[in-house]
Amino acid sequence: MCNLETEGTKYGCGHYKVTRKIRKLDCHSQYCIHSMYHPHNCPDCHCEQYFGPDARETITLRTPKYCASCEYWFQQGAQQR
Repeated sequence: MCNLETEGTKYGCGHYKVTRKIRKLDCHSQYCIHSMYHPHNCPDCHCEQYFGPDARETITLRTPKYCASCEYWFQQGAQQR
């Protein structure tokens, strides 16, 4: 499973949102569609299609605000119900 090195924003709720992908770290597996070793003509491909956890997360901005998902649940919608 390939991984990414990213830059992003860290929110007050604890979530991290990627704003820029710096580089991909190749896992060198023929069963990972993101790897350069994955065959281009893979028949009926059921290979790994997701990246693993970020290898490195560089926080470029910290904010006390909540991310968009948490903003609704903790600041607006959930409190009204």
